[in-house]
Amino acid sequence: MDAAEVERFFTRSDGTYLFARWGRPIAPVVFGVDTATLDIVKGAFEAVCQMAGHQMAETDPELGANVMVFFIRAWDELLEVPDLDRLIDGLVPLVDRLCEAEANQYRVFRFDASGAIKACFVFLRMDDVMSAQPADALALGQVVQSIVLWSDLAFTERAPLGDLGDGRIVLRPEIGALVRAGYDPVMPAVARDPAHALRLAARMQMAQGN
Repeated sequence: MDAAEVERFFTRSDGTYLFARWGRPIAPVVFGVDTATLDIVKGAFEAVCQMAGHQMAETDPELGANVMVFFIRAWDELLEVPDLDRLIDGLVPLVDRLCEAEANQYRVFRFDASGAIKACFVFLRMDDVMSAQPADALALGQVVQSIVLWSDLAFTERAPLGDLGDGRIVLRPEIGALVRAGYDPVMPAVARDPAHALRLAARMQMAQGN
């Protein structure tokens, strides 16, 4: 992946470049699933964090849980979650927009003073498309899209996961390499200059050379 390809993953639809990674250990909580699916989702967080070289924690000292994953059947269910409107600004109009768009997923990020990610809310409406996905693939895809702040256009043409051809769904190697480069300790947690993509591409090439 060259620098131009890397830049595309963090260039938003308004033309601005923005990269952000987590600035604290990830402490997830999952709502609306059975124990088996809960274990799969948490396992996906563990796998992606290990790949990125990032930490997980049982709790966040400020927020308790800093990743909240909601599995729902209809967007209106979010309006019934106690105190969610205190965590998500403009929850009612957001639900209206998601209903109108017939969306099946949405993510909301929160950032600390430096611009690094400090919280993420993942909403999944289990329509026919989402329900048809294997639980492990669904979980992995959502965790990967939450581990850094991707562009809103990053995966419109190609998903972050690939099929090995034998039924196994895995993270595409170049996306994994990009995440690892983004979490390299020498790289900044937040970047708004497209030149950052040059550094990411260079880190990826160095890792491949090793």
